[in-house]
Amino acid sequence: MYGLGWYLEGISTYIEGSGLLSMEFALLVLSTIMIAAAGNIINDYFDVKADRINKPNRLIIGKFVKRRVAIVTHWVINFFAFVIALYLSWKLDTFWYLFIHLFSINLLWYYSMHLKRKFLIGNILIALLTALVPILVGFYYHNIQSISASHFEQNLAPFPLDTNLNFILLLSFCLAGFAFVLNLAREIVKDMEDVEGDKKIHAKTLPIVLGYSKSKIITALILCTAIIGAFVTFSFFTNIEINVLFPIGISAVFVLICLILLPKAKTQRQLKIINGFIKLSMIAGLISPVYWKLLLIYG
Repeated sequence: MYGLGWYLEGISTYIEGSGLLSMEFALLVLSTIMIAAAGNIINDYFDVKADRINKPNRLIIGKFVKRRVAIVTHWVINFFAFVIALYLSWKLDTFWYLFIHLFSINLLWYYSMHLKRKFLIGNILIALLTALVPILVGFYYHNIQSISASHFEQNLAPFPLDTNLNFILLLSFCLAGFAFVLNLAREIVKDMEDVEGDKKIHAKTLPIVLGYSKSKIITALILCTAIIGAFVTFSFFTNIEINVLFPIGISAVFVLICLILLPKAKTQRQLKIINGFIKLSMIAGLISPVYWKLLLIYG
């Protein structure tokens, strides 16, 4: 049987010869970043009252930037992201990009206005939006060059799930699940950091409703799900090379550090440290494809 590196080599060789539209991919990345930036602006716009308590030293809107300027900037950035989505949908002959961009723009607005103050639902929606990023990339590759069943029969026949399965989409959905779980945990930790300010705006976040202790237990269970899910996913691959799992192992180490620090975390500073380790875990996991590509080139 073959390891993951063998599968990735077959995919990499096929993609490199398929004439990917690099400009369109760059535009997809740019539009995603723009929507995220606009989402941060509108979130800060509606959170000025809470941020005066939670992070007074990092307050920008109302202190360095006028609220009117912030809201106009938000819509200008979203407009250009929408224009890019129109172009991608036309160029790649699919309404997927237009739909997902409009959905994300409006959901981020509604989240900032209402859902952020609701019990858990806001956390889940933000985690879902984060998970859409690798899925967008997977569908981009799928749209510009579908991988045929015959190609898999020739090159990926030992794959244990389904020889007709699009491996790129599988990988993107695995990364999406990873991003969703870790970002959900991170959102709950952020809510624990911001309890005092959130009380001022009458938010019903998980820590306010259930308290710190139960929120920590829920966060720990979510983080454990990330570790278990990652290694269960890779257990589908037979005789996998240990060096392939290096970024996943690093990610797991950061999660374990969070699990060790979480029970005793009380102050905002301690929670920020945990938040930082979750970010590092997400980065380590999401750069796995880049690491695998380097292994193929230099390994």
